[in-house]
Amino acid sequence: MTATMETRPRQPGKLRIGMYWASSCGGCDISVLEIAEHLLELIEVADIVFWPCVTDFKYATLAGYPDGYIDVCLSSGAIRSSEQEEIARLLRLKSRTLVAYGACAMDGGIPALANLKSSAEIYDAVFHSNPTLQNPNKTTPQPAWPTPQGELTLPRFYPQVLRLADIVPIDYQMPGCPPVGDQVWKVLQAVAAGEVPARNDEVRVGCDGKSVCDECHREKRKTRISEFRRPHLSVPEPNLCLLEQGYVCMGAATRSGCGALCTKAELACRGCYGASGAARDQGTAMLSAIGSLIDATTEEQAREIVDQIADPTGTFYRFSLASSALKAHR
Repeated sequence: MTATMETRPRQPGKLRIGMYWASSCGGCDISVLEIAEHLLELIEVADIVFWPCVTDFKYATLAGYPDGYIDVCLSSGAIRSSEQEEIARLLRLKSRTLVAYGACAMDGGIPALANLKSSAEIYDAVFHSNPTLQNPNKTTPQPAWPTPQGELTLPRFYPQVLRLADIVPIDYQMPGCPPVGDQVWKVLQAVAAGEVPARNDEVRVGCDGKSVCDECHREKRKTRISEFRRPHLSVPEPNLCLLEQGYVCMGAATRSGCGALCTKAELACRGCYGASGAARDQGTAMLSAIGSLIDATTEEQAREIVDQIADPTGTFYRFSLASSALKAHR
């Protein structure tokens, strides 16, 4: 956050914080615990008033709070069902500051890769053609079912994974799969101090406008790419740029803030912090970076090299499909 950013004073008394887990793996909830010993400092100034993953809060508890009761809510996960949309709207009503927390809430994340398939294809894979499943009657979950005790209902399964910002206005975004612990602590400190930005869903915290390449320690020699390698089939040269070695490293198209943790561990960046700089579409930004490094003099040579990239859509939009120009299967 910058000193010029507009702030809103916090209400007197202890900070009231909440967290919600929508369509995601739950790693974002764990990331809050990764502030380690700072948890002791946090509980001195904050009370948890809604966190179903950790304590036995009910939706009725949330609905009973006055509007704006929660000072800040970290909402993780994408929106895939009517239940998740309902709770997102309720959290917006009850929260003074609502944060799209993590890659899934911010850009769709891994769940948004399901947008490449129709709802019918997903249901078939999960309930019918799955080789580990026994479902001879081809039973599929129904949104409503009559019983002697009354009608039972399930949340409606949406045809597309949506971002939190597609449903409600958000105050700011915090990228990562999940956000890294030291950045989480910096944001919580800022919230506790009342340094909360004015509502603007373009404001991102826990990161900056640079790319992962800018904070990566690996040497770049401007070597051109003649082939692409699979990480499980070869071992990269230490301390040299992974992309220049032919590993699809998303660092050139991904915003920094994670500390380039993956490349330090000899792994290519997967792009979980979303598009870097002014780029709106992470995949096309990465295609541009790769295109400038391909060692080819003809279109045919370029195609042969690029065809070695396994699952281009799932690679270039692993975390950001819901924020991309593609959005979903057409």
